[in-house]
Amino acid sequence: MPDLEFGIEGAEVARFAAVPSLLFKLRIDNLKDEPIRSVALNTQIRIAAAGRHYDVAEQERLLELFGEPSRWKDTLRSLLWTHTVLQVPRFSGSTVVDMPITCTYDLEVVAAKYFHALEDGEVPLEFLFSGTVFYAAEGGWLQTARISWEKEAEYRLPVSLWKEMMEQYFPNSAWIRLHRDAFDRLYEFKVRKGLPTWEATVEALLLTSEQEVER
Repeated sequence: MPDLEFGIEGAEVARFAAVPSLLFKLRIDNLKDEPIRSVALNTQIRIAAAGRHYDVAEQERLLELFGEPSRWKDTLRSLLWTHTVLQVPRFSGSTVVDMPITCTYDLEVVAAKYFHALEDGEVPLEFLFSGTVFYAAEGGWLQTARISWEKEAEYRLPVSLWKEMMEQYFPNSAWIRLHRDAFDRLYEFKVRKGLPTWEATVEALLLTSEQEVER
């Protein structure tokens, strides 16, 4: 029965995807001899948040996720990033395949908030694998086996790669989501004030708020 080992050899920005995406280079080694016909691979990717250092500015931006830094020994925990399903084609011995991961700049999503808060360095990731292996047993008969829940891999994703990806898809921009009633009120304000862009609208609101605080 096959015994698969997994590792992440690198990552890059998907250049021509419809939405922001990263391609992880996934290496799979079969420690046994059976030819692999295919693998239906499920992967859970988690952010091992406690596995890196955070400077003061990053700590301030992470207050919403983890609270005050004085409490981080209790609150700084692993975060779920995403799940993905990949169909790996036939191979013998070992193979390297692209694992595409769709990303979001929606700052209502916990993982996006985390990535946005970081200045530089690396993000420690944990890949947890499961799924089904289809392989050729003795005599050529097709057999199946489950992937052990113990199969894992780690990778440290450069923050610069995340920033490069978002800059490619949202140049010099950020993205927020509003409830419809809040958007309608914002749109009414924009029209009433004759403001040309959404950026000008938000800046006008911020200026008004700052002036009220100063009074």
